[in-house]
Amino acid sequence: MGNSCVTAGCRGSNQVQTSFKWAIDGFSSVLDRGDSWTYSNVFQIRGLNWHLKLNPRDTKTGDPNEYVSLQLELNRDSVRSSRVVKTTFKFLIYDQLYGKHHQQQVSHDFQSKSTTSGTSCMIPLAALKEKSSGLLFNNSCVFCVDFISVAIAKAKGASENLFVQKMSNICSKPKVYRWNIEDFFALENPSSSPEFELCGHKWSIKIYPSGDDVNENYLSLYLVMKVTDTLHKNSAKLIESSMSIKNLGTGKDFTRGKSREEYSENFDSWGWDKFISLEDFMDPANSYLVKAKCCIEVVLAVIGSSEMK
Repeated sequence: MGNSCVTAGCRGSNQVQTSFKWAIDGFSSVLDRGDSWTYSNVFQIRGLNWHLKLNPRDTKTGDPNEYVSLQLELNRDSVRSSRVVKTTFKFLIYDQLYGKHHQQQVSHDFQSKSTTSGTSCMIPLAALKEKSSGLLFNNSCVFCVDFISVAIAKAKGASENLFVQKMSNICSKPKVYRWNIEDFFALENPSSSPEFELCGHKWSIKIYPSGDDVNENYLSLYLVMKVTDTLHKNSAKLIESSMSIKNLGTGKDFTRGKSREEYSENFDSWGWDKFISLEDFMDPANSYLVKAKCCIEVVLAVIGSSEMK
């Protein structure tokens, strides 16, 4: 169940490029969760914070086949409006039997309006699952992003093992919390919900009623974990969550998710800068805000853990 992190390059210790290796044990549990993105823990390379993202059941329009897609995302705390981070990197899926890794090179300029880049439909899921490929071995897959060039000072690479648990283990059944706000217009920017406990951890919802610093026409929402002594400084929890603004009439709720992210001491919150436009939120026809009242719902489950060493 344990996970490890070591300093290593994907192409050998004598290489100057830095890298992040992500081993996912219990890969079938990720497949069971369908067409959605799973985020790695945050890692630092070349002085910037990043996430590796995986969708093992991505699709193409008009194509019945499923594909494995990988993306690299520059974390929002490393984004600067005046800065462009020019990168070239490789995605690798490790062949754990024969060393014939599946790889693809990508070049991308990361900036405030483009924080994610990757390889859509990198390999058919059926090809990854073939026993002869060595890419899926003992229900484990190993992914890597290997940086070839980054216009930032050098830093050591990192790797992480992610253990994804079966639905019957830990707090894998979704738990629900609702925050009833009596007067939306009395909220400060930002404001936080009362602290609540779900799945053995304490949480709060952070809301920016008039948007964060750069998204003034949107309502911003984040789920925040209170990091305690029970969460080791080098460990993380993989959380599957969704967030909704409840319809106070008879219509449909407005929901974002379902997403899977790792929460840790270094990265204790996830959410949406542009959860919903203020115009749509305040539109009486939508019944999200009625006589200054609204309700925000969080649904979450703990489905895995990791440890960096």
